[in-house]
Amino acid sequence: MREVTFRIYHAGEPECEVSARHPEVRYRSVSSMTGNGPERKRIAELTGPSAEIEAFVEEFREFDLIVSAEPLAPIEGGHAYVALTIDAEAADWEGIGDRFSRMGIHYRTGTTISGGVERWTAYLEGDDDLSAVMRELERGGNEVELARNVELASIERSPQLPASGLLDDLTDRQREVLATAIAAGYYDHGGGVGVEEVAAELGLGSTTVWEHLSLAESTVMNALFDRFAEGEPVTAARETDRSDLS
Repeated sequence: MREVTFRIYHAGEPECEVSARHPEVRYRSVSSMTGNGPERKRIAELTGPSAEIEAFVEEFREFDLIVSAEPLAPIEGGHAYVALTIDAEAADWEGIGDRFSRMGIHYRTGTTISGGVERWTAYLEGDDDLSAVMRELERGGNEVELARNVELASIERSPQLPASGLLDDLTDRQREVLATAIAAGYYDHGGGVGVEEVAAELGLGSTTVWEHLSLAESTVMNALFDRFAEGEPVTAARETDRSDLS
């Protein structure tokens, strides 16, 4: 069996359309779609600058198929959970999960969307045709890129998995700020380097740098948690990440 990760721009889907206009907001499904009638519900987690999250939600509501999009608590601190109700009958697109299910392919729940691109991980048997799977995912104008394709056996044996995947969902600016913070010694215990020093290196305001670091840290830690949950070894991850950021 192979673990395959796809990056998918899902044509016509509200999440991707709005995410493309708000690349600093990261969307993550934290519940499955529920409901038997035309209206389906799910909960999503949005992380990013608070103003961008608010703008994301407002634009999201403009789509006809979005019945409601209501934050579960006031949007603050760069983080929000949003309860979504979707009119499935009004949608002119088909869910990626539905396509995997129809093909009999197992996939990981908890899709993330950043910069308009969905990230999906699926598990293919030896006789599954990867090219045919990609063609099915591309149907309807979707843009599909193969991001990762590895044998599960190699995941189970490897004592030191490359950790670059932990950074895949960061924006270019978040990568830059995180790399600068690491190089400046921001994460060195007792080093005395604060947000102000990192901001000075970048020529940005300290509040802006703090927001980027907060989002980058949240994204990386969520990805790391996912790996622990999957049983992937993460030995020497910090060393690998530092080399990737240099």
